[in-house]
Amino acid sequence: MIQEKIKGVGVALITPFNNYNIDYEALGRMVDHVINGGVDYIVALGSTAETATLSIAERKQVLRFVVDRTAGRVPIVAGMGSNDTQALVNHLKDFDLSGTVAILSVVPYYNKPSQEGIYRHYMAVAEASPVPVIIYNVPGRTGVNMTAETTLRLAHATDRIIAVKEASGDINQMQRIIDERPENFVVLSGDDGITVELIKRGGNGVISVAANAFPEKFCRCVHDAMAGRIAEAEMAMESFAEPISLLFKEGNPTGVKTMTAAMNITRREVRLPLVEGSDTLMEATKSAVERYELR
Repeated sequence: MIQEKIKGVGVALITPFNNYNIDYEALGRMVDHVINGGVDYIVALGSTAETATLSIAERKQVLRFVVDRTAGRVPIVAGMGSNDTQALVNHLKDFDLSGTVAILSVVPYYNKPSQEGIYRHYMAVAEASPVPVIIYNVPGRTGVNMTAETTLRLAHATDRIIAVKEASGDINQMQRIIDERPENFVVLSGDDGITVELIKRGGNGVISVAANAFPEKFCRCVHDAMAGRIAEAEMAMESFAEPISLLFKEGNPTGVKTMTAAMNITRREVRLPLVEGSDTLMEATKSAVERYELR
């Protein structure tokens, strides 16, 4: 069952750059780093991957590279979102998704659609996609919240929509989805910091930014929570408070790229309109990496 493949820790993989070009050598190191660190699956081409700044050709190349480098070691989910429903439907028809188990598709951004518009968008995506769909609610980026009612309506309407990545920050909304979802529908945290709390309430894991930088420690924490070792998981999550805050202090993926640079895995480089992490952030990050033994 595909739902079992997307529980636990998915990593929202960054796209390393070198002088504006995709740094495939560093991307290969990242793939090996997160797999060796224990992630359950990889999400390529998400917002943390700066996909909005990648050309269509680059997106196809990155996904092929990640699929090839992963070589079946873990499942792969591909980010496929747009605020133009028909364009996304057309894109899904000609984009090579072989080697992936699902797509992650964000609520349409900027347009600020109604709940009915969100519902119809996702139903069209589910019908067009050759693989199952994880819907992604992140109102801080999209400008509109997909309500629990709409998420549940989609979950009950089609078995092509198998999960939600919830980053609304509203724990009551997440709880309602958990309580009223159909059997086998997966609820994932889109916020590293509340992952253990969501799992305590019946959630199924996280699609994580932090797992790019310190996958082994973060995965151990989440896997403890999934196994019912909540006290240990909560203690570990508390110890991650400072490192996780640094990942988002100057925005995402600026912060996590600063940390992977401090670990000599990638460069700090991002593409405009993002700018690389400040020297102040780099110094704080280097200090945290040493103090918390994140390497």
